[in-house]
Amino acid sequence: QVQLRESGGASVQAGGSLRLSCAASGYTSGVYCMGWSRQAPGQEREVVSVIYAVGGGTYYSDSVKGRFTISQDNAKNKMYLQMNSLKPEDTAMYYCAAGVRSLDSGSWVCEYRYWGQGTQVTVSS
Repeated sequence: QVQLRESGGASVQAGGSLRLSCAASGYTSGVYCMGWSRQAPGQEREVVSVIYAVGGGTYYSDSVKGRFTISQDNAKNKMYLQMNSLKPEDTAMYYCAAGVRSLDSGSWVCEYRYWGQGTQVTVSS
């Protein structure tokens, strides 16, 4: 089991910045990938960014590419999301997730197994 706790959500004005943090505990040695997803009211949960435990490879959705940066500190079992140039459409509950490696159609993919409780980000225009 892996426990995740997010922090750093807040209300900011458009153009501002925030840094989200995710602290992981438990069986973290089995984690293959970690990432951030978000969900706005009435919308489906969206994968925002992913980082891989080995090698540090990253993925960003088109909606945040160039504005958000994901990073990890393996020694502290922490993951971060630096969010710059925030827009009102970034308003959502942001969730930290941790996953395992899963084989899908012959390729290894990140399969989320663990989720945090979420931290709210609100961007006003």
